[in-house]
This record gives sequence, structure tokens and C-alpha cells, in this order.
Amino acid sequence: MAYGAKTLEGPATLADIEALPEGVVGEIIDGTLYTQARPRAEHGYFGFRLLRELDESFQLGGERPGGWWLMVEPGIRVGGSPEFSPDLAGWRRERVPALPKGQWTDVPDWACEILAPSTRGYDQRIKRPFYARIGIRHLWFVDLDVRTLTVSELREGRWVEMGVYGEEDDLIRAPPFDERDLRLGWLWKSIR
Repeated sequence: MAYGAKTLEGPATLADIEALPEGVVGEIIDGTLYTQARPRAEHGYFGFRLLRELDESFQLGGERPGGWWLMVEPGIRVGGSPEFSPDLAGWRRERVPALPKGQWTDVPDWACEILAPSTRGYDQRIKRPFYARIGIRHLWFVDLDVRTLTVSELREGRWVEMGVYGEEDDLIRAPPFDERDLRLGWLWKSIR
């Protein structure tokens, strides 16, 4: 099933997401409910491995640099969009010093989307411009089918591509996590 926008009377609500059938996930962006099939298992597994790769250095601060909150599908609420979830998201602790008591309401500093056949168009045509509009500073797209990581940075409201890394790239440094090597080769091996 490809992504689709559901026509509703009035802006979509969290109740509309809760009413979706099993195997269908949804997000509300600018009042519109978008639905898609739940991603493949390798999609979630890669996300888990990427979070694990970033967690110790950037969230837990083992031997520095620390300073981040990193989450998987965090469920974020900003004006007009009561529920959207990047596959992975991160907030700098200097800007957001404590975990929220409820749902995240601060725009993340970094978002990562793991592209899948059912979400590729949605992630690129709907979420990418939405992320720019709300001011997410760094965006990563992981394409499991062609094994690439595309790293972009928001500058003056536009995405600027900072690099595209592939299966042959073993260790990389990619903003905003460029203070440490990322074992990209190790991540690709996790889904062979």
C-alpha cells in the first residue's frame, strides 16, 4: 500500500490515527492524516542498529560528546500536526534540557527517515518539506534498497545535501554527529 491522504471532515485528530486498521500506521501533518503500510522488519531493525550506534557517544555521553536525546518514532506534536514521528529523532540537550513528561512538543534538531517502498514518496514529497517548514536542522534519509545514507542540512529554509554515503563507506562523519566516526559498514552488514 502506498501512502495516502485521508479525506476527513475538519482537521485530523489522534482519534483518527487510533481508528486505523491493523497493519496501517498514520501521521497528521498540517491537519491531514497520511496513512501507509507498516514498514518491513529490516526497516525497524536498521533503525534500532543506527540508534545503538549513536546512543553511547551522543546520548549517554560515554567519553564525550553526549548532549542529545535520541528517540525511535517519538510521536511529536507541533502546531497543526498533533502526531508525526520520524523513524529516529534527536534533540540537543542544550535546547531541550529534560525529557518531556508527555508527548514531545519541541521540534527535533535531527530527523532520520528510513525509506521503504511504502514510505519513500511520502518521506520525500510530504515530510521533507514539512521538516524544513518547522525548522528541523538536520535530515538523514537511509535507503535500504540501494544502501545509501543521504545527509542534508537546512540553510535559509532549503535543504543542502552534505553528503551521500554508500555501502562501500565503512567509517564516516556526518553532521550533526560528526564528532565521532559512524560505522556505516557495520550498519549495512546488519541487514544482509
